[in-house]
Amino acid sequence: MTLFALALSAHTTFAAEQSVPTDSSVHVKADPALKSLLPADIVKRGYIVAGTNPNTPPTTFYKEDNKTLAGREIDIMNAVGERLGIPVHWQDTGGFDNIIPGLKTGRYDVALSNINATKARTKQVDFVSYYNASLLGIISQKDANIAPFKSFDAVCGKEVGAGSGTTQVTRLEEASKACEAAGKSPIKVSVFPDRPAGVQAVVSGRVPMFLGPYEGLLWQVKVIKPLTMSGEISVTDYPVSVAFPKESELEPAVQAALNSLIKDGSYKKILDNWGIGFGAVTEAKRNDEIFK
Repeated sequence: MTLFALALSAHTTFAAEQSVPTDSSVHVKADPALKSLLPADIVKRGYIVAGTNPNTPPTTFYKEDNKTLAGREIDIMNAVGERLGIPVHWQDTGGFDNIIPGLKTGRYDVALSNINATKARTKQVDFVSYYNASLLGIISQKDANIAPFKSFDAVCGKEVGAGSGTTQVTRLEEASKACEAAGKSPIKVSVFPDRPAGVQAVVSGRVPMFLGPYEGLLWQVKVIKPLTMSGEISVTDYPVSVAFPKESELEPAVQAALNSLIKDGSYKKILDNWGIGFGAVTEAKRNDEIFK
């Protein structure tokens, strides 16, 4: 039950204004030349404010002490801060749907929470890419004996859950229309507040399957024994990215730091530490560059 609770934990007791402690698995040296790219107001303040929704290991989650953040997003952005020579102060957004509003109001300088860059989202926020999440997973109970599949055709007429506000909901809705166009029954899309709620729904039998980022669900099936990976679906998707308020002056500095970490191997070391090196990118791109 301890592993089960850890895998599904969603910590909500921290107010968004409080800085949350973190634990990084990789540390890097500062590059004074890159620090010169930081906006003057952030240099004067002395730190970068990062928002995240910490409930999805290995992306970002609370450790067993229930107060320290860890995960891929934490390691990546903390390494960016170290390379730029400035600390990162993390805040719990209290939900994925709070991220973009928090950026737009200036509460966060950046946000990292498995956020896919999309053209629709660029109307509200800016992006610097850093992870290829084009592989999705679908989990189910082992006892359901669902034959492994690699396309959405296999779930026509079935019920599949996804997290609110994620691109996975859109994917399922589009796949459902394709099912109907092919003369098959539509997919029943069940939307949950977040991934932990959806995973718990599969465990309890409320929903037979749940769709999400492959690396996150792979972690879940490792620690929650009744679950298995039933589907591995490759999609043409834009990368997971650091999100910024529109026209943020911080973007060039973060992009340069990410590319520096990619070049010296620190970036790949972080991903490999979490067992997700398969999603490594060769270059961090910014805004319109991402969609070319």
